[in-house]
Amino acid sequence: MTLSPPRQARAVAEPQVAVDHLLREVLESARARAHAFGTEYELIWSEIARSVRGGKRFRSALVLGAHDALGGDAHGAAVEVAAGFELLHTAFLIHDDLIDHDSVRRGKPNLAATMRAMSVATGSAEGPAQQWSEAAAVLAGDLALTRAHRLIGGVDVPRPQVEQLLDLLDETLLVSAGGELADTAYGLGLHVPDLEEAILVCESKTAMYSFRAPLRAGAILAGASVAEQMELDHVGRLLGRAFQLVDDLLGVFAPEDRIGKSNMSDLREGKHTALILHAQQLPVWAEVAADFGRADLDRPTADAMRAALAGSAAPRLVEDQVRQDLAEVDARCAAGTLPEAMAEFVGGIATQVRGALDDVVGHVEEARCPAG
Repeated sequence: MTLSPPRQARAVAEPQVAVDHLLREVLESARARAHAFGTEYELIWSEIARSVRGGKRFRSALVLGAHDALGGDAHGAAVEVAAGFELLHTAFLIHDDLIDHDSVRRGKPNLAATMRAMSVATGSAEGPAQQWSEAAAVLAGDLALTRAHRLIGGVDVPRPQVEQLLDLLDETLLVSAGGELADTAYGLGLHVPDLEEAILVCESKTAMYSFRAPLRAGAILAGASVAEQMELDHVGRLLGRAFQLVDDLLGVFAPEDRIGKSNMSDLREGKHTALILHAQQLPVWAEVAADFGRADLDRPTADAMRAALAGSAAPRLVEDQVRQDLAEVDARCAAGTLPEAMAEFVGGIATQVRGALDDVVGHVEEARCPAG
């Protein structure tokens, strides 16, 4: 699931243009420096730049929007930190594709697949080309991460704020990596999570770097109080968790042209999402258990599993959790613990997540009652 920048963030078009300009400048400079090491290394930087260009700039919009909503005046620093979060996102995507053995991102060959194709085209055998492309992806993710660290840690603001930003970046990497490691273990069947553990992965992987950290970064640059930062952290946790739960539902029930990837992959890979963990406690599990996680899962079987899950209480239980989280966000915004402009900004994000939930509820109903 992708979100667009909230309405208030879209109003700051000029800073977003500055973010794009800075990203192009940073990556082009690196690509030019890489030329001395050969065309393959130069291609890595070109592919990092391509990966960056494909995003919707949601995380940078959160940094900029939070900074502006809290009355900040560190506009140049906000642009740099916003660009840093876009590079952080890119680094995580490159590594995530590698971990999941995915070759497509946003409907096109990803960085590893492009590097592999280039190697094969220049005469490499399939095996060495695959290994080389995987090494390239590891290095590309590391390089993007290093650039992100330099942008965020090099801003021209008072040293205490720089230290806060670096502490936030350290926390973001620690939490996100822990969530990714746990999620990988669950996917490989090394450990079957309970619902609490699955929710914690949602918070660790998605909520931290996509919601909590960008909101807090903008608040730090605006000179917000510790209390305001912690309130935004809690709100970001709720929004990120709701976002991931909706995304998990979309991954099973939405049409493939809606999500840009296979809607069979979670079922084929045996991904223990909240949907599946709820289903395992219901009678419907007897209908889907034998085929869940089958590497050779075919379309008719997947469609039957989807219909069975849609007819159970499992999707509604996930929906209830999302609505509960979003209701808490609304309540906290109404409580006056955040400035009015910041509460309005956060409310705009919650509205988008709620709209995506309503959309997927319709897809669940379609799966329950297929046409014909």
